[in-house]
Amino acid sequence: MSKSVVLSSRILSRAWARYAFALLATAIAVLARFALNPVLGDYLPYITFFPVVAFSAWYCGVIPSVLVIISSLIAAQYWFIPPPHSLHVLNTEQLAGIVAFTLVSIVVVAMGEARRRNDEVLRKSQGELEERVQERTAQLDSANQSLRELTARLLQLQDDERRRIARELHDSVGQLLAGLTMNLSAVGADIERLIKTANMVTDSAALVHEINKEVRTISHLLHPPLLDEAGLASALRWYIEGFAERSKIKVDLEFPDDFGRLSRELETAIFRTVQECLTNIHRHADSPVAKISVARTSSDLRVEVADVGKGISPEKQEEMAALGTPGVGIRGMRERLRQLGGSLDINSNGKGTVVVARLPIVGNSATAAA
Repeated sequence: MSKSVVLSSRILSRAWARYAFALLATAIAVLARFALNPVLGDYLPYITFFPVVAFSAWYCGVIPSVLVIISSLIAAQYWFIPPPHSLHVLNTEQLAGIVAFTLVSIVVVAMGEARRRNDEVLRKSQGELEERVQERTAQLDSANQSLRELTARLLQLQDDERRRIARELHDSVGQLLAGLTMNLSAVGADIERLIKTANMVTDSAALVHEINKEVRTISHLLHPPLLDEAGLASALRWYIEGFAERSKIKVDLEFPDDFGRLSRELETAIFRTVQECLTNIHRHADSPVAKISVARTSSDLRVEVADVGKGISPEKQEEMAALGTPGVGIRGMRERLRQLGGSLDINSNGKGTVVVARLPIVGNSATAAA
């Protein structure tokens, strides 16, 4: 909004101020005409009053402007139109001057009043627009908050379901497979004389052993017991060792010996982040090596996962930036970290990708040191 509109709104907010400004401006016009009197004489008696009429019409309103017009006519006729100190109109020339000044002043007042009303409509429209924007912003904030709460709940349910499945696989399926192994061993001992059948039983026992091994691996990958029992360091080393064996990717881990224990939520978030990063390296990066660095201060911790693969293509980066929708895994990592007050940064070029996760420790209670 312009300065003139601001000034007008301040003046028009008080009735006495409008009249006071109008009369003060008229007095200034009279003094200015007196100052010009030695130069102008009887010529142009209304010259200093036109600006006053325009000012009053612009800022003070209709009635104060009419008061200015009347007082200006009286002052000009009394002091600056011959005969001085008289209100008598002597000729048609003086009458024409009065009529011309009055008509021009009325036009100026009408224009000023129209502008003032337009400004009032503009201010009202602007206020309504600001209220609508604030209302819409509040609705969007509420929707975003609901979405964040839903995402947090889904992540929590996902972790709980993984723990439940891991327990079921370990407790029920593992025991059943152990019993089946014992039965097959007993059958194998009874039919040793049947070489062919014994070989088949032996092969079956080997298959059961492999099934048991795979079930245990799947159970641990869903939620490794080491993460709850021994802490983040042991769980990461166990997972990285198995990942390197399965993927043939060399993984270097930098993990301080005095790292200690964190809250279950923090340790789970770090483990899932590393797990997702290594999965992406295996699937997409075509990198022979990967490096993981975990560092901790008194107030926060930093996890960096880097590879030397082909990186994320420029087209994919432009698509992610334009749509704001990275892959499901990246979106899940980012949301899990954000729920704990952290952040996720991804830098990629043709020589590899670096993923950096940061999490505050303050506000996330830590358990006893390992």
